[in-house]
Parts: sequence; structure tokens; C-alpha cells
Amino acid sequence: MSSSPELKSDESDELENAVDQAISACGGDMRATVRALIVANEFLESEVAELMKAVSRAYARGRFNSYSG
Repeated sequence: MSSSPELKSDESDELENAVDQAISACGGDMRATVRALIVANEFLESEVAELMKAVSRAYARGRFNSYSG
């Protein structure tokens, strides 16, 4: 899975822009930025856990077919 240097540069630029936006949203305070990202990550992890439970219950009730490859 190789990609061109140009693509990597674009991805890097997008990441740098996202970093700048996050820092700016927190008024330039790096600790506040890290704190906000940790809170957001914990929220997303809890959402994933809830979705996994819901899918697991639906699978157990026969709402999903298993993949047989």
C-alpha cells in the first residue's frame, strides 16, 4: 500500500490544519487542547462500546446473519 509523496504531504497538511484548529478553539492553551481531545476521545470510546452492545444484542436475537466467508 504505497502512496505518492504528494498524498502524504496533503494528509500531513490536513493534520496540521486540524491541530491548528484544535489549539485555536481552546484559545491557544495547549493543556486545554489536550484536555478537550481526551474528553472527546472518552466520549467516542463510550459511543463505540454502546454500539457494540447494541449490535451484540441484535446478533443474539437473530437480526444479523453471520458471515461465513
